[in-house]
Amino acid sequence: MDILKAIAGANDTPLQLGDSTLECYVLEDGSRVFSGNGLQKALKFPGSAGGSALVKMLNAGKLSEKLTIDIIDKINNRKEFARPGSGGRLSKTYGYDATLLIDICNLLIQCREQGILTPKQDEYARTAQTIISSVAKVGIIGLIDEVTGYQHQREKDELQKILQAYIAEDLLPWQKRFPDIFYRELFRLNGWDYTLGSIKKRPGVIGTWTNKLIYEQLPPGVLKELKERTPKSAAGNATARYHQSLTEDIGEPNLSAQINKTVTLFQLSDNMAHMWKQFKKLQERQAGQEQLDMPFSFDENGHTKDDK
Repeated sequence: MDILKAIAGANDTPLQLGDSTLECYVLEDGSRVFSGNGLQKALKFPGSAGGSALVKMLNAGKLSEKLTIDIIDKINNRKEFARPGSGGRLSKTYGYDATLLIDICNLLIQCREQGILTPKQDEYARTAQTIISSVAKVGIIGLIDEVTGYQHQREKDELQKILQAYIAEDLLPWQKRFPDIFYRELFRLNGWDYTLGSIKKRPGVIGTWTNKLIYEQLPPGVLKELKERTPKSAAGNATARYHQSLTEDIGEPNLSAQINKTVTLFQLSDNMAHMWKQFKKLQERQAGQEQLDMPFSFDENGHTKDDK
C-alpha cells in the first residue's frame, strides 16, 4: 500500500489550542490528521510516555467501557504518511483523524462529570476542557472570517506589507490593480499554500517575481509615467488621497494588459518552471527582447528554489 504524503502542515506551523500546541497535517487524500504523539502532547501527557500511552489509557479501566464505536474506528484506522521536511526514521509517522482529539476530549469531560476518572486522568480532563473551549472560540472566528471574506483580506494585507519592501515606492499604489488570482496562481504554481504563514515565509520570492513578470516588462516610457502619476507629499511619499482615488481611475492599459497576459499564462501552466519557459518565449517573440534572466532556479517539481 502506498504511503500518503502530507501536502500541508509542518512541525514549525503547529496548531495552538489554549496553551497546547500540536502538529497538524493535511494529507493528499484530503484527511486532516494529528500524530499520536501530537494528541498526547495536546493533553499534556509527560514526554516520557510511550507513543501508545493514550490508546492504552483509553482501553483500560472504566474509560474503556465508555468508548464509542466512532472513537474505536478512528483509533483503528490511523494512516501512515510521509511528513514534509523530515528524513530517516522520522520521515514517516501515523496520523489520526483530527476529530478524534475532540471525541477524546468530550469523553474525558463526560467521565470526569461522572466521577469515574483516576487523579491523573482528571488532569487530562481539565486540559481537555481547555482544548474544547479554544476550539469553540477558533471555530467562531473562522466561521465569521469565512462568511465575511475576511480570511482572504488577511492574506491580501500581508502581501501588501511584504511588497512594500520589494516594490519601488512609486509603484506601490498600482498594486491595487493586481487581482487576487495573480498571487493565488503564483502560489499554486510553486506548490505553496496561500495562507498567512506561507506568505510570510517568502517575501523576497513574491516581490522578485512581481517585479520580473510585470514591472520589468513594461515599456520604459510606461514605467516612467506610472511613477510620475503617483502624487507625492511634501516629504516625497505617495499621498493617501491617491490611494483612495485610484480605484476610480481607469488604470494604465499597458500595466493591466501585462497583468492579464501573465495571469493567463499562470492558468495554462503546470508549475513555475513551465510558466517561465512560456513567459520567456512570449516576451521574446512579441517584444524582440534579448534572453531574459531567470530570477530563480527550480526544483525537480518545477517550483521556485529560494536559495539566494
